[in-house]
Amino acid sequence: MSQQKHPAGTKLISENRKARFNYEIEDTLEAGLQLLGSEVKSLREGTANLGDAYVLPTKSGELIMHHAHIGPFKAASVFGHDPLRARKLLAHRKEIDRWASKVAERGYAIIPLMLYFKEGRAKVQLGLCRGKTHSDRRQSIKERETKREMDREIRTR
Repeated sequence: MSQQKHPAGTKLISENRKARFNYEIEDTLEAGLQLLGSEVKSLREGTANLGDAYVLPTKSGELIMHHAHIGPFKAASVFGHDPLRARKLLAHRKEIDRWASKVAERGYAIIPLMLYFKEGRAKVQLGLCRGKTHSDRRQSIKERETKREMDREIRTR
């Protein structure tokens, strides 16, 4: 899949570039985040990392994002937040149910791809992903290298 740019009219906070290499992204979904005030201020400073983050559906029909690091807000020293706490995601029930049934199948995972502000609200773009095998990753590297060499040849001519 080609590299997607962030949606128009948004301010990108963090992007999980490693996910596009390790997984085949079959579908995407935009979801809101249920955040604390200090987390929103920290996101505005750009202190977020989605490197190890993943999303799990619960039995009660919610999506919970785990291991997304949102750094502490320095001015909220006493009333701050836990940087790695689990955060509830806000999406339509129909979409949650559809994705939860896919995750119940073998090999699917929900991975946060990017975190951004859209019209002042924090949003996360989720990807319904299937893990790549070692040979798939090798193939991706080979394709990228050949594309780079072709572009280099075109520029020199």
